[in-house]
Amino acid sequence: MKEQKWYGMHLGKIGEILGTDLHQGLSLEEAERRLGEYGPNVLKEPPPRSIFSMFIDQIKEVLVLILIAAALISGLVGEWADSLVIMIIVVLNACLGVYQEHKAEEALKALKKMTKPIAKVIRGGSTCEINVESLVPGDIVLLEAGDSLPADIRLIETISMQTNEAALTGESVPVEKDTAPLEKEDVGIGDRKNMGFMGTTVTTGRGRGVVVATGMNTELGKIAELIQATPPETTPLQRRLGELGKFMGILAGVIVFIVFLTGMLRGEELLGMFMIAISLAVAAVPEGLPAVVTIVLALGVTRMSQRRAVVRRLPAVETLGTVTVICSDKTGTLTKNEMTVTRLYTDGQNYKVTGAGYEPEGKFIDAHGNVIEALSNKNLMFMLMGGLLCTDAEMKKADGNWRVIGDPTEGALVVAAAKTGLRKTELEKELPRLAEIPFDSGRKMMTAFYRINDKIYSFTKGAPDLLVARCSSILKGTGYEPLSEDDRKQLLAINSQWASQGERVLALAIREWKEVPDKPKPEEVENDMTFVGFFSMIDPPRPEVKDAVDVGKGAGIRTVMITGDHRDTAVAIARELGIWQEGDHAVSGEQLQKMDDEELKQAVLNTTVFARVSPEDKLRIVNALKEHNHVVAMTGDGVNDAPALKRADIGVSMGITGTEVAKEASSMVLMDDNYATIVSAVEEGRTIYSNIRKSIHYLLSCNIGEIITIFTSILIGFHSPLTAIQILWMNLVTDGLPALALGVEPAEKDVMKQPPRKPNEGVFAGGMGVKIIWQGIMIGLLALAVYLLALSWGRTLEEAHTMTFATMALMQLVHSFNARSMEHSIFNLGVASNRSLIYAFLASAALTAAVIFIPFLREFFDTAPLRLSDWFVVCGFALLPLIVVEISKMINAQRVAVKEN
Repeated sequence: MKEQKWYGMHLGKIGEILGTDLHQGLSLEEAERRLGEYGPNVLKEPPPRSIFSMFIDQIKEVLVLILIAAALISGLVGEWADSLVIMIIVVLNACLGVYQEHKAEEALKALKKMTKPIAKVIRGGSTCEINVESLVPGDIVLLEAGDSLPADIRLIETISMQTNEAALTGESVPVEKDTAPLEKEDVGIGDRKNMGFMGTTVTTGRGRGVVVATGMNTELGKIAELIQATPPETTPLQRRLGELGKFMGILAGVIVFIVFLTGMLRGEELLGMFMIAISLAVAAVPEGLPAVVTIVLALGVTRMSQRRAVVRRLPAVETLGTVTVICSDKTGTLTKNEMTVTRLYTDGQNYKVTGAGYEPEGKFIDAHGNVIEALSNKNLMFMLMGGLLCTDAEMKKADGNWRVIGDPTEGALVVAAAKTGLRKTELEKELPRLAEIPFDSGRKMMTAFYRINDKIYSFTKGAPDLLVARCSSILKGTGYEPLSEDDRKQLLAINSQWASQGERVLALAIREWKEVPDKPKPEEVENDMTFVGFFSMIDPPRPEVKDAVDVGKGAGIRTVMITGDHRDTAVAIARELGIWQEGDHAVSGEQLQKMDDEELKQAVLNTTVFARVSPEDKLRIVNALKEHNHVVAMTGDGVNDAPALKRADIGVSMGITGTEVAKEASSMVLMDDNYATIVSAVEEGRTIYSNIRKSIHYLLSCNIGEIITIFTSILIGFHSPLTAIQILWMNLVTDGLPALALGVEPAEKDVMKQPPRKPNEGVFAGGMGVKIIWQGIMIGLLALAVYLLALSWGRTLEEAHTMTFATMALMQLVHSFNARSMEHSIFNLGVASNRSLIYAFLASAALTAAVIFIPFLREFFDTAPLRLSDWFVVCGFALLPLIVVEISKMINAQRVAVKEN
């Protein structure tokens, strides 16, 4: 359909172009036909990768390509068994990687099912509910407070309707809607008062509109297409694993070249040298490493999803461990996003209200600290009832949780009244609304008329300064008294005091009438009123956030609040949560816009609150922080947040309130929209990276041990002590299970008491590289000693191979306990504290024993039965690495203690 300027057209013209009846809607048959013409009403996603492309990505890894080369060489020289085993290993490894990647995608699909896919439409003159995907241009959609607009809509009827378009425009103030055509030729999205847009929500009132665009033709769809075109950045883990793969490939090539050169100088048989080269290539490559890393990351993702964080890209889990700054939205993330009345003022008295959020549980406490019955206090009851009646919001319970339908500020008044037992639905049955003057942003008031005890009252609520100015009397005791100048000053002082503490204050006034005015007008009704009282409310902080902020501080992570709310409100909440402290700066959006990039770069160093900022400002803040080499996690939920989410090292979108575009731009989605979940994810990220390092430490030291055994044996004139199949068995079966078990090692107690890891820190940092080398050399020389010892005892070559294989396999299993910590003794950690490792040890030991004891497997793996005395030698040598490493840890611990003292 040709793009039209629907906002400038009269309704008759719109119905004519769309071929629809604006009262009866489309017929069922026509709607079905249009669905075929326009397609489903969904935002186009990047096409899902095929299983085949995922598989190819898995085998493109450098380490895997080396294995494939080894398999091809084995086949060419006639060693089909070796070739087959290697290729089976490659395929199984790739399939495992594909499976894990597919699981991650399924987790995201499950998240998308959280959104409500239903729209209320008129078709064939009847109202019905349909799947949002089935909407077509020309459909008539019915809207009410709380609805999310399912498509771009030209409004044809509105009743006090306002929409929140922050997700699209970044403007947090609700937009009043009407149906009049606009005269200007070109009108920006934010000024199209007669239009509703996909992804925005109705906050108050209700309306009816005709669908003019669906799917990717909507304003939301146009932005989504731009975001999808941005290529993702690679993460530190991806880069490091790529470098490790290249290094191991070069190492394998160098070793093979040296062995070939040595063999040629000795005049060795070419076929034999080929097989030795393959054995070395296989020994040099940690075949299990890509699978172990993928599985450990996937297990971490599963644990995170259980903690309400869905990771969209596996390597982002590791990046979380390097985060130094968390830039968090206030509303809904640091706070409950549930406006709550915390105190009242009426008849010269202050009252506190307990309870936080929409749960209608709480007490009323007077100035002396006494709990009172609110309904027994006539003026307090009158105020609560007036606040309840002068709202359009409602409370509903869904899935065991209370929620507010309508404006959150009005919702706070409804909940406050509900804490006394007053329910709006029940009250309105007895006291139906007689008339109303809806709220508008110009006068900042709303008025509703009710008959109570044969008297007609107008209840007016609104901005305190404006409402007090329109009052001529005040409620005191059992009657009204003239509002003196001193009274007026006192009221304004109370308002200023509460507002300066970050609270939102509403005033309530009444006026008595003999009869309801015909077509009541604000200038006639909202004057000469009687002041009743103030409601003071806040969006309360989530109770778990303060502890999470403190945990972040202990981990060297700074939290920065970014909000569209007022500065005083933001600072008050930030102070309560421990984000803002004396000496910190708070920058407003107006101040930020006056700063150039260099000034902002300096400002972010000691600013912990950014208030009244737009989503576009977020991108500048991220860039300024990254200029200081910070690793930034940024939260966001709107379409305009997407560029900042993309630019941040970790973009965190909201699963409940977030738009699909924000989710697509993010690395992680919070299913509970909760800041504390980010800190939990950081902890998980640190633990996962630490565990991956433990797995790498273990696998590489084992591989170096195999290389040393074979290489040294060849150099001193002996055969290779291990065959290629035996090495593969150890690398993938003997080593694989313990390496996975190390990946689920419990978090170390001080994981969130350490500073963030530097993004450019090598995977072998902290002395791990040196430990891998000397421990690998030790394992290799011990295994070679057993091989030479067996030959000196007159054992056959097959028996010597078996003794070496058994010693190396058991030694590697024992060494897995060394890898649990680089500093701490396993006896301090608790030998059985990682039960997965115990099970992996027993399973791998049993499988290795099967290769030696079962005749069929003996033939395949070139092993032979061993004598009892041989097993004593094998077990004795296998325990030596544990003893040596434990002694080295003890010596290092003593050195550290001496330095500290």
